[in-house]
Amino acid sequence: MSEEEPKPRRRQARGERRIAQLLQAAADVFCANGYTATSTNAIAREASVSPGTLYQYFPNKEAIAIELGERLLGEMRAAHGQAFTPENLALPLPQMIDTVLDPLIEFNCQNPAFLALMHGSEVPGRIAEEHDALHASLLAQVGDLLAHYLPDSAAAERARIADMTFAVVKAGLQLVLAAPAGPERDAVVVEMKRAVQRYLAPIVGGALTTIPSP
Repeated sequence: MSEEEPKPRRRQARGERRIAQLLQAAADVFCANGYTATSTNAIAREASVSPGTLYQYFPNKEAIAIELGERLLGEMRAAHGQAFTPENLALPLPQMIDTVLDPLIEFNCQNPAFLALMHGSEVPGRIAEEHDALHASLLAQVGDLLAHYLPDSAAAERARIADMTFAVVKAGLQLVLAAPAGPERDAVVVEMKRAVQRYLAPIVGGALTTIPSP
């Protein structure tokens, strides 16, 4: 029996590689065409496999999107974890914007399918719900930050500020992804951060421009 055990493991490894290949192909096609316009045949062509091979691993496009979306959401949560740390939130405003936004920008540049998949008109409900939960969690973290530095502000006001900040970042990310990698993209990133800083600076005043005491 022991001599036969490696065979299932080899088959499992091949299966994992095939799944990774199909998910990467799906990410590329979703990014190029959007979720709605993508078909399983298009994903199979991108992966250089037959539709029959694809169906051995995924019954339909929705199943592919769910698997891909869950993996991307997991990586996005990790990026959020890098961004919102007590050390980062204690920085002056310009440095805090850098340390909070850089992991999120890097993630989206490495995974351009994320925005295409998460904001498609017919994204599977399960993925949309998980994305909404992640979005709400991040908004809550921004709200907590604002409450720390603006303790006299109302919750509704902090929610509006957080929503507007997200809108600026989301629009900026779309421009960043549309720019060619290199100096042009770097310049767009600078402009996006400048827009966020110019929006937040008058609201928080000096609260985030100096390092707060413990």
